[in-house]
Amino acid sequence: MGKPTGFIEYSREVPADREPLERIKDWQELYQSLPEDKLKEQAARCMECGTPFCHSGMMINGIASGCPNHNVPPEWNDLVYRGLWKEALNRLLKTNNFPEFTGRVCPALCEGACAGGLVGSPVTVKNIERAIIDKAYDEGWMKPSPPAKRTGKKVAVVGSGPAGLACAAQLNKAGHNVTVYERSDRIGGLLMYGIPNMKLDKQIVQRRIDLMAEEGVEFVTNTEVGKAYPAEKLRQDFDAVVLCAGATQPRDLPVEGREQGGIHFAVEYLTANTKSLLDSNHANNEFISAEGKDVIVIGGGDTGTDCVGTALRHRCKSVTQLEIMPQLPTERGENNPWPQYPRLLKVDYGQQEAKVVQGDDPRQYCITTKKFVGDGNGQVKEVHTINVEWQKNEQGRPVPKEIAGTEKVWPAQLVLLAMGFTGPEDSLIKQLGVEQDGRSNVKAEYGKHKTSVEGIFAAGDMRRGQSLVIWAINEGRNAARECDRYLMGDTNLS
Repeated sequence: MGKPTGFIEYSREVPADREPLERIKDWQELYQSLPEDKLKEQAARCMECGTPFCHSGMMINGIASGCPNHNVPPEWNDLVYRGLWKEALNRLLKTNNFPEFTGRVCPALCEGACAGGLVGSPVTVKNIERAIIDKAYDEGWMKPSPPAKRTGKKVAVVGSGPAGLACAAQLNKAGHNVTVYERSDRIGGLLMYGIPNMKLDKQIVQRRIDLMAEEGVEFVTNTEVGKAYPAEKLRQDFDAVVLCAGATQPRDLPVEGREQGGIHFAVEYLTANTKSLLDSNHANNEFISAEGKDVIVIGGGDTGTDCVGTALRHRCKSVTQLEIMPQLPTERGENNPWPQYPRLLKVDYGQQEAKVVQGDDPRQYCITTKKFVGDGNGQVKEVHTINVEWQKNEQGRPVPKEIAGTEKVWPAQLVLLAMGFTGPEDSLIKQLGVEQDGRSNVKAEYGKHKTSVEGIFAAGDMRRGQSLVIWAINEGRNAARECDRYLMGDTNLS
């Protein structure tokens, strides 16, 4: 590295996000940037650690340790430290098609496996990654790079989320004619409609899509394959197909009173909000408003946080987030050693904002919902809950046990279910005759991505189940490589 003692000389420093009371007044991005001299100092903290784990992507106890996409932070951190930003960009893009996305929404598995974390705090990998790609766009370095030669092969990619976009970008790079089908009115999948604008500005998503279109990728919107576009026609029109339609079946909560109005899936709430924002700056009122309401978000994770942040921007009366799981620790436990990703309590942007507005963290732990109660006019007015404690059953598995006397009634005129997703919608899967696994995902071996039907591949959440953007990019790249090998007999894609 350029400065082997950098991790000793400089402390970890990240730019503060915009002030909560300021940012909840708009839908602009949260992030701010460090000046270039500070970024160089942070890059200098990437020490000569001998065997870096940040890019390993190893699976330890079912959790990825280091970047699943095998990005190599030591190389581009060294280049940033030396002021070689364009070279850093080139190295970053070798493994990651969309650092402008991961630099904003990735949980930074790389930082969890950083050797610097053993002696202090990890390198600010995610922040430097975002700085590199943002500088590249600002300087005009991100220009279309279409393939010099076309193969004449045609590939259809179904779904335009991060897996579909990564797959399309790689296949186009190999010279194939790629068409991406999206059933929504805009390209981007969860990048466009599943993640709120304050966490990922849609102009940033659209900027990359426009660049891919200039490179030769064809995008088709408002077209649901299997309905508007027959599945059998897809097989006839293309030499290969890659399924990247995501895991879009939200997990429901079938308790008493579920039929009451005002109870929505989180994805429905977030999608309608972003679409209305982009279409009319909310002037058309075609979204689910939390204004003046007591909002209950059921479920933790990033989606729950996004619901909290969105409700606050709607000027809700109150927002509470209910989680059935216990609160995570603030320090690593013996069962979560380095280089595993640290499963620690974090206060994300939505909780930060709620603490400032309401005076406390909105999360309540070890609580399960028993029923919803309506107001007599078909609208929800209360959520009834009970506390639980986690005990091991006869098989040694932790299970929740209700605690008598802890019943509670929460006022609620809007309930948002943010409990994850159970798998992909299976209409197209069944039409294509593709085999599914025991969890309803498309069955295809990781790394090979071939389905049970010749010429059809699968990648991303549709194959692995609900996961991270970085995993989707990794799988999209892998599927593109194997699809290229199928079409050409060999491949130069990585």
